[in-house]
Amino acid sequence: MDEILGQVLRNAVWERLDMLAELANRADAPSLLSVARSELPRLTEGWRAMLAAHEPDEKGNCPACSSRWRQQKAPCSVWQAAYEHLVAGGLAPTTQPARHATRTRVAHSGRLATGAR
Repeated sequence: MDEILGQVLRNAVWERLDMLAELANRADAPSLLSVARSELPRLTEGWRAMLAAHEPDEKGNCPACSSRWRQQKAPCSVWQAAYEHLVAGGLAPTTQPARHATRTRVAHSGRLATGAR
């Protein structure tokens, strides 16, 4: 049951991201402004919450990515992705196609569905 719920949650998130990307690429200016005002605060809060969970501990390890047997030194892949998408890549939109279909295929192969990194 957890695997099914996980897949439902992942699909919902991918669909939301696809919808936002579609709006960013195709919406008229007033609609885009409205979406930006409602969604940008939610997206920034989501990034902040995720990054807070990946803040390095006193030993310089990411507590969310580390396990009892293997420690993940900071910056972890979440912080690296945040930097790449928010700083290095700037805030300029890209015209990449929606990624939901690709992720669904990966999920069906078992890698994403099991939570493997």
